[in-house]
Amino acid sequence: MNLSTLKPAEGSKQSDNFRKGRGHGSGNGKTAGKGHKGQKARSGAPRPGFEGGQMPLYRRVPKRGFTCRNSKEIVAVSVSRLNVFEEGSEVSVETLVGAGIVSNPKDGVKILGNGELTKKLTVKANAFSASAKEKIEALGGKAEVM
Repeated sequence: MNLSTLKPAEGSKQSDNFRKGRGHGSGNGKTAGKGHKGQKARSGAPRPGFEGGQMPLYRRVPKRGFTCRNSKEIVAVSVSRLNVFEEGSEVSVETLVGAGIVSNPKDGVKILGNGELTKKLTVKANAFSASAKEKIEALGGKAEVM
């Protein structure tokens, strides 16, 4: 390998300063790649989405829905999923992520009362349903809101 043989990879170099309309010898002279006549051949061609004065699609289609900026995305976890932890252990959002039960806690985790719990656990989460709290405390565990 010599410095004199180095060259960029094939297709990696693309010039942004290509000089259009600089004579027919350049391969892009005369009409400068714009063809003959018409609106698109002239300066001030219409913006993208312009439909020649017809009401454009983005204005014909009705606006729908509403997205609340203050809404929170809470991840739900069933009580039965907590049976993977050992008896008497402390379960938090971090341990749920570590166990692979929750992949992305987003704005918080809520424990729901679906299924059955068989172990006494201390559970710390952002929210609990009434039935989940009842099931956790029935076995002598604690449901703590973070």
